[in-house]
Amino acid sequence: MLERYVSSLDFTSYEDFYANFSVKTPDNFNFAYDVIDTLAKEKPDERAMFWCDEKGAVAEFNYADMQRLSDQAARVFLDAGIGKGDPVMLILKRRWEYWPILLGLHKLGAIAIPATHLLTTKDIVYRNEVADIVGIVCVDDAEVICHINEAEQKLREAGKPFPRLKAFSRSVHTPPDAPLLAGAPWLDFKALMARAAPFSRPQEPVNTNSDIMLLYFTSGTTGMPKMVRHDFAYPLGHIMTAKFWQQVQPGGLHLTVADTGWAKAAWGKIYGQWLCGTAVFVYDYDRFVPHAMLEVITRHRVTTFCAPPTIYRFFIKEDLSKYDFSALKHCAVAGEPLNPEIYEQFLAATGLELREAYGQTELTVTLATFPWLTPKPGSMGKPSPGYDIDLVREDGLSCDMGEEGQIVVRTSRRKPAGMFGGYYRDDELTQSVWHGDIYYTGDVAWKDEDGYFWFVGRSDDVIKSSGYRIGPFEVESALHEHPAVLECAITAVPDLERGAIVKATVVLAKGWKPSDELKVELQNHVKKTTAPYKYPRIIEFVDELPKTISGKIRRVQIREEDDILQ
Repeated sequence: MLERYVSSLDFTSYEDFYANFSVKTPDNFNFAYDVIDTLAKEKPDERAMFWCDEKGAVAEFNYADMQRLSDQAARVFLDAGIGKGDPVMLILKRRWEYWPILLGLHKLGAIAIPATHLLTTKDIVYRNEVADIVGIVCVDDAEVICHINEAEQKLREAGKPFPRLKAFSRSVHTPPDAPLLAGAPWLDFKALMARAAPFSRPQEPVNTNSDIMLLYFTSGTTGMPKMVRHDFAYPLGHIMTAKFWQQVQPGGLHLTVADTGWAKAAWGKIYGQWLCGTAVFVYDYDRFVPHAMLEVITRHRVTTFCAPPTIYRFFIKEDLSKYDFSALKHCAVAGEPLNPEIYEQFLAATGLELREAYGQTELTVTLATFPWLTPKPGSMGKPSPGYDIDLVREDGLSCDMGEEGQIVVRTSRRKPAGMFGGYYRDDELTQSVWHGDIYYTGDVAWKDEDGYFWFVGRSDDVIKSSGYRIGPFEVESALHEHPAVLECAITAVPDLERGAIVKATVVLAKGWKPSDELKVELQNHVKKTTAPYKYPRIIEFVDELPKTISGKIRRVQIREEDDILQ
């Protein structure tokens, strides 16, 4: 399967890989037909997905199952009048139904809008207004359904259209005759699938490089969420993600920790993994419990694993010697910068290196610690093939080695496979970040003498104090080395003398209590660990940090709340 879409899979070095790896994009490529239905024909009984939840339910699916179920889902949508180019929002958590329903939309050439179950009524109204959503399929969850019903009422009162298809997908634990707590009319999507008529492939194919396959709403760390547009070639960009960063294995079992509402699920729970011949492992849970996830990973013999740093941060607080990691061959990390202390402790406990990567919802893996590279804890690694990466100063000139600048992607020679096509219905916003042939990521980094990239922070988060530029990540890394710190966020507070001073907002680990003495101890720790001018002059202890619905820290909210208090 994989050999059909890449130039080569055998490389002698990173330099060989970067220069010679490329993706072949066939005309009218459609992942659902060309990958899943082809695998169903060639390997019908091969395991495609293993699903389990925190209550003990399990389900296993082969490629023939995925073809059959996605045909049924496509037929349900077709019968509802949904077809090519129609936007449909999916709020399905980690339920196994997400996968065939998503594939069903791909088969029709419809636009899938994955969304988190944490959306509020306001969020749902906003998405309907800007994307003209024609259908919603959600989990059978009273709170989710209530928000959708409230959004419908607000839109109708404003004289605006609302999706003509409203359907839910029952949990395996929900009795089939259980009432919807938040009202009707709603359709039972799985019941419709079970009695769906046969489905035939539409005659009109998709245009691989222009038809929209996915719309992702960004997490909104600094403003209203943006609609990131991906075409039908997007899955092929994740061959690199799965094969060369996550290092999935044919016949293996891969787990990426991500809700299906976020692009990380596309990175690690479907496209690249199935193209590379590994089964997808799905652990469906509502509350993250470190020891429960470790038990699931080791009991089910997961072979490759990917998670954000926060997951590993909680893992190293557990007694890892109690778990059998013999099946686990590779671990990857992304989502936020990795603190070196986490890397070192996890390696010492498991013998497994954490391979870091960098990317955005707009991109695929952009920088990574690929197989030929020796990991440098805290570094994002080196550029991916197809990505012409540069660091630029505020004047637009390229940075010198060791100099901080914004990460940009130059696309004058080629556009990387899987890179977004712009922001949906917002040319002005697209042009604000994509000047000519240069895409500005908004992230600041520096490059060392070996060509490794090191993350500093979002351009809006970098602190300028007394003439110094201070990246939040370096100070946060220093604080995370102290046993009292569970989570922290570094922000700037305006100061008349210095321009700005560093503030640390800290969540303490279990067993620690706030005190003035602890503040001084943490300040001295940072002074010793990094440059003294970077230490936080203000430390605030909190029970939790403000986060986006995707779990990223909202430093902008901390800054705004500080501005109100001043």
